[in-house]
Amino acid sequence: MADSFGTRLQSRIRALGPLCVGIDPSRQLLESWDRPDSVEGLEFCSLAVLEAVIDTAAAIKPQVSFFERFGADGYRVLERLMADARDADILIVADAKRGDVALTNEGYAEAWLHERSPLVADAVTASPYVGFAALAPLFDLATHFGRGVFVLAATSNDDGRAVQLARTEDNERVEDLVLRSVAERNQRDDGLGSLGVVLGATRDHPEFNLASLGGPFLVPGVGAQGATADHVARLFGRCPPATVLASVSRAVLEAGPERAGLRDAARRWRDDLSAALL
Repeated sequence: MADSFGTRLQSRIRALGPLCVGIDPSRQLLESWDRPDSVEGLEFCSLAVLEAVIDTAAAIKPQVSFFERFGADGYRVLERLMADARDADILIVADAKRGDVALTNEGYAEAWLHERSPLVADAVTASPYVGFAALAPLFDLATHFGRGVFVLAATSNDDGRAVQLARTEDNERVEDLVLRSVAERNQRDDGLGSLGVVLGATRDHPEFNLASLGGPFLVPGVGAQGATADHVARLFGRCPPATVLASVSRAVLEAGPERAGLRDAARRWRDDLSAALL
């Protein structure tokens, strides 16, 4: 069995810092870069960001929806981006937020985590709201191949709070139920497990003890949504070193389209996050 994704990610964070750069080629971003909202604009933006953040970011996080809107042509761009990232030895977190009944999740697992798939990523985001146990096919394939799954626990968008802060019949918050369930799956004798959680930097501290998760954290909400490196450090201050991967998207992408501007913005965030977290 391969080394766990958590172990690989922790090593990468120690070497490069805790920055993950989101690649979100939206219509608005392409227009701000003076590029057409087309497959050609999509490809230019995606590859420019990748080139600029190599040796600075521990990972990239392509938002799948912005590629999916162009259908098969968009997926071809995503496949090229992911192939180039693998060649550059930068980790890939596919922000696909997949999650359904168990049989459907077998298909999602094979698409995003199986070695034979052109879309294979180092980790994928997943939604637990059709049932945490239904995500087992994703968890099992991730563990087998040394890849990861980041389960949505407490996202950075305000309208997610009504669901994530709701109480179960046992009076446990939904976000804490997700955190506890991930921790239980991660139990192992050595190193971090393959399962992590998405926990927004703009959220309050959950009731669950984050230091006991046994896996990594993917942390959105940094930059344009208002959270700083210090906010991230306060939220995760008691967690083991190099377990937090902070995702910055617009605050880096808006420095483009020039590679130098993107590179400088990424390095500033990398340095700030490293100083606060490592």
